[in-house]
Amino acid sequence: MMRVPLSHPDITQSEIDLVNQVLSTPYLSMGPMVERFEEAVVHYLDVGHAIAVSNGTAGLHLAVIAAGISQGDAVITTPFSFVTSANCLLYERATPVFVDVDLATGNIDPALIEEAVHDLSGGGSSAGRWLPPTIRNSPFAV
Repeated sequence: MMRVPLSHPDITQSEIDLVNQVLSTPYLSMGPMVERFEEAVVHYLDVGHAIAVSNGTAGLHLAVIAAGISQGDAVITTPFSFVTSANCLLYERATPVFVDVDLATGNIDPALIEEAVHDLSGGGSSAGRWLPPTIRNSPFAV
């Protein structure tokens, strides 16, 4: 049986030292280390701005908002993920469309993405196979 770890921490002494450095200051959630992190991300990605958030869920939610995803949009994602991947879409009243993974890689299957896009853009019964049962026959379905 193949074992697929969903989370495996990679924490070195360097990270432990940096966390201890922050814990020895009055700043636990904001402060100079956050600003330093944001500046490092700006330089690494060669972008104008970067904003640190409290967790991955907040970051994904902001990405959904920044992408302009909103009510009535259908967004392809993988079911082999933490629930946040779908929840961030639901927060904005979009519909997550689950496309399965490639068994060899564990990543979302590009061929199935293409099939889903084709079916969804064509509408009708072929689109329904990708949609949640509660909206398959809805007049508001994709």
